[in-house]
Amino acid sequence: MIRLINSVYFWLLMTLPFSILDLAPITAGSNLATAFDNSRRLAIQAETSGYNRVWLAEHHGMHAVASSATAVVLGHIASATTNIRIGSGGVMLPNHSPLVIAEQFGTLATLFPDRVDLGLGRAPGTDMATARALRRNLNTDVDSYPDDIRELQHYLSTPQTGQKIVAIPGADTHIPLWLLGSSLYSAQLAAKLGLPYSFASHFAPDQLFDAISLYRTNFQKSIQSIEPYVMAGVMVVVADTDEEAEYLFTSVQQQFINLRRGLNRAFAKPVDDLSQICTDDDLAMLSHTLRYAAVGSKQSVTEKLSQFIAATEVDELIVSMPIHDIDARIKSVELLADTGLMSVF
Repeated sequence: MIRLINSVYFWLLMTLPFSILDLAPITAGSNLATAFDNSRRLAIQAETSGYNRVWLAEHHGMHAVASSATAVVLGHIASATTNIRIGSGGVMLPNHSPLVIAEQFGTLATLFPDRVDLGLGRAPGTDMATARALRRNLNTDVDSYPDDIRELQHYLSTPQTGQKIVAIPGADTHIPLWLLGSSLYSAQLAAKLGLPYSFASHFAPDQLFDAISLYRTNFQKSIQSIEPYVMAGVMVVVADTDEEAEYLFTSVQQQFINLRRGLNRAFAKPVDDLSQICTDDDLAMLSHTLRYAAVGSKQSVTEKLSQFIAATEVDELIVSMPIHDIDARIKSVELLADTGLMSVF
């Protein structure tokens, strides 16, 4: 009996919310319309399977990513679902006026009440030439990012008497903000502002533990959050066998190799032998950058994610499923939900 109670207690400790990070991949041999339809199908399955959120990421000028107009794609996702939370993972705030983001996400929050998250980042999400075409200016320094966040919070809050600039829609929506990042800077800022924090360990793992520790140690409670809340990103590919999952995973491995070589291409089809198209240096880079990826059968993925959850003590996982074939991607979403690690919503 004691052993049974301990097993149940351990299971409850290990169970936590899972969410989906979607880049609306434009797959090789396909097109933009199919990418958006695939994102819709993925979100429907995520809701059916009990995931907490579906977030879309802002990237620009990338032949493999369709979610550049993030708020628009989120409307597409929200209209196809009923209860699952939707949000940005994230909006790159330096690319935009805070007022414009308040209006866009205020519109979403009005159309889909109590379902919208607004995750923010400070990277350009593109090359510098495209960044120049996007931004109102490139002369701001790093100190403008905290100011932009506060300005955005101001627009989403209850308007004050005599307030000259009001976000319509946006005002009085109180959309929850998240800070996203892969550095100690973002962790420290999230702690100072009292906001939930999501670390990009799915592609930039080096400072994961230092960032989580810094965030939790320095967290200051705010109107939005009274205690720290950490979400971490992990790439996950689940299939019937380890071999099949590793084959499917070669698509995103090729994408990282292409990025390293400065090649802007659609999301690649998987290959049987990755070593035939890359160097030893490429393989070393992949092993380092994607070291937290959970790839394999349900059993293999359960073991790896359990270790990650226990080591980080995160409050939530957000998983990216970089799989070329949409049916295999949806199956991976289902299989991950079946591992028993996920709190079902």
